[in-house]
Amino acid sequence: MFERIKKAFSRPAAQEARETVGPPSQMAAGAISEWASTRGFGFSATGSAGALGLEGKIRGKRWRMELGRPTRSFILGEELRGRAELGIEEDAAVLVLNRTLKEALEKKAFEMYTDPVQTIADRNLPEEMRWLAMYDEVGWDGLPAAFWTRYAVLADRRENAVAWIDPGLAAKMLDWQEPGPTAETPFMLMLLRGKAYLRLEYRPASIETLQHASLIFTGACESALGGLAKPVSRA
Repeated sequence: MFERIKKAFSRPAAQEARETVGPPSQMAAGAISEWASTRGFGFSATGSAGALGLEGKIRGKRWRMELGRPTRSFILGEELRGRAELGIEEDAAVLVLNRTLKEALEKKAFEMYTDPVQTIADRNLPEEMRWLAMYDEVGWDGLPAAFWTRYAVLADRRENAVAWIDPGLAAKMLDWQEPGPTAETPFMLMLLRGKAYLRLEYRPASIETLQHASLIFTGACESALGGLAKPVSRA
């Protein structure tokens, strides 16, 4: 799996297009729409781009998740993306990613740094690779050992990570229904500039994967709003 992620960085764009023809999510659009209505989520389908979308609100803050073609070279097939404008502390920066992906990004960064032919201006360089150089990995007591085995947490300040990744959110990130995304499936959850983001390789391509990913993302938004809300200004 590590080698698969590594090779994906240099995958030709034409190959990416072939791999995303006939996305399986389109075949499940009806089931996803029906499920979304039971949760009070908005649902949309963009035929031209082959993307499906879910949206809603948490404490009045809008969030949206999209399922479609990948925007990162290390994600194969379809990518599930989440974004929410939370209006929390903009200085808080936290990234959670599975360890296999972290190791692949670190290896790619090292190869680029030591290869005189390549440059840091490589257009395929993902934004997340820069985070590995900017922020340290942090850890703390209170979360299960299985969480730290599967995931790594990078942050500007350890306190921000602790305030966001509470035991409830950590449990959701471990409780994938079988068969679900494995520890090697590319996964990211991020807080940056007052917004929350999610990226996940949609594998296995099932409605259960989408359902649990939405549970994780909305839970992450709820946790961020509770732990990192901006202080109320007093006149």
